[in-house]
Formats: sequence, structure tokens, C-alpha cells
Amino acid sequence: MTTIPGRALHYVFKIGDRAKNAFFFRNILGMQVLRHEEFKEGCDAECNGPYDNRWSKTMVGYGPENTHFVIELTYNYGVKSYEMGNDFGGITIYSKDILTRAAQNSYPVAKQGDSNVLTSPDGYNFYIVESSPTASSDPVQQVELNVTNLAATRKFWHELLNMNLVNETDSSILLTYNAKQTSLRLTLLNKPISRAKAYGRIAFAVPGSVQKPLFDAVTKAGGTILKPLITLDTPGKATVTVLILADPDGHEICFVDEEGFTELSELEPNAGDQLDKYIRKDPFQEKK
Repeated sequence: MTTIPGRALHYVFKIGDRAKNAFFFRNILGMQVLRHEEFKEGCDAECNGPYDNRWSKTMVGYGPENTHFVIELTYNYGVKSYEMGNDFGGITIYSKDILTRAAQNSYPVAKQGDSNVLTSPDGYNFYIVESSPTASSDPVQQVELNVTNLAATRKFWHELLNMNLVNETDSSILLTYNAKQTSLRLTLLNKPISRAKAYGRIAFAVPGSVQKPLFDAVTKAGGTILKPLITLDTPGKATVTVLILADPDGHEICFVDEEGFTELSELEPNAGDQLDKYIRKDPFQEKK
């Protein structure tokens, strides 16, 4: 299969308290609310997990989605928490300001070796490197997922999905579709992977013409297809086509068409206000 012109987009977190998460991602990590969308029923691609209820999607990051790797926060109304597994490692961010903001807001910072670790309200780890990113790089430098077999992982992500192999050791592999993008580190975990209820999903954009050949290649290789090519509608916005796969450890991967996603992900200047409005209106949100 020829090289895939992929673009790393975002990682999906399920969250249980939008107010606490809004504070953490905006006031501690310093991210901007890029867009906010409300849905009355579950997603055909299970973007919000296996829940057929009202839910919301909030995209947060350090810049527009067409140039930055961002975080997708999915909130299911009435679900206050999710059981954490051991599948997600953490997200590495380069910043000289985050630890200062954490101290100013009395937000706890843990040490893990040489790393400064901030944990989100739902238990997701962020590794903070006190250094400014280069002018051409994203502050979000790396997403880490845990795996159980590096040989099978390498074959799937590098040989089948055609991600470029940046670095390989006995304990992890580092991959990317483009050296200027956020990279994916897959780290060996010497115990079974549990995805529990809080499992996430990583997303990439590819040209629409690539999706069917990718589907065919994964199918031929005996890979797991969670959702074949389906279209997703967002009220008042562009329709996108998505393909949802799973790697050998069950990590979910979404490939969305670049053409539709570019239109769908346009920056919304009032997204932060929309998020705040729905937090105030939320009957399940604990009122302070």
C-alpha cells in the first residue's frame, strides 16, 4: 500500500463534569475552546461511547484544528464518571506557562521520574515539559498509548496503516504521518490491557479517496473494523465520512475524510460561551 497522507487530529476523552474540565483545560493547560456541539441522541460511530442519550462534544486546543492536534471532550448527560483502564498513557505538552498556572491555582503537580504530571479531573495524565515548542511545532508533542505486543503493534501501525517509524526501542515505538505533527508513542505494558469504560479514540484525517483502499487493506489483513465507511451529520455543519478501526489491543482509530472535516472543524468564535451556557443549563451539573 502506498504512503498515506494522514494528519493527526485529536484524541477523545470521556468526561464526567464539564465545569471542572472547562477549568482544567482552559485555566491550567491554557487551551482555547474551539467548537462546541450538542446532540440529542447517540452517535452512529459511537463517538460518545455506547450511549444512546443526549451528549455534547467540545474541542479544545492551542490553535485551529486544521493546524493543531486538539482534545475532544465528550460528555454524556447524567454520566458522572467512567471506570479508568490502563490503555491510555498520557499526553506530552511543551509549555513554560502551565506549571506556573497550576501553582497559581493550587492545582497539584506530581513527579514521575523527570516528568511533571498534571492529572485531569477524570484521571487522564498530561506530561508537562518546561520548554517552548519551536515555531513550526505543536505544543502537544506526543500521545502515548499502552500495548502488549510491540511486534504486532509495529506491523499494524507501521506496515498496515503506513505511519512513519520515528524511533524504536525494546519498550516502545514512536510513529507519525508527518514529522511536524503530534507523534504517537506505543509503549509496552507487561500486563493485559484493560480499556474499562473510559476508553478513548485517536483520530486522523485522510483524503476521502484513501478511505476505501484503507478499509480494503485492513479487511484483507484480518484487522478489526469497528465501523465501516459511514457518514455522520452535525446539525448545521458539514457531513463527514468516517472509518473506525481497532488495533491489536483494541485502541480505536478514526479515519475521517479531510475534505469534510476541514469544513466541519472551522473555528467557532463563540464556542467558549456556548460551552458555558450549556454548563449553566445542565440539570445534572452540580451547582456551586
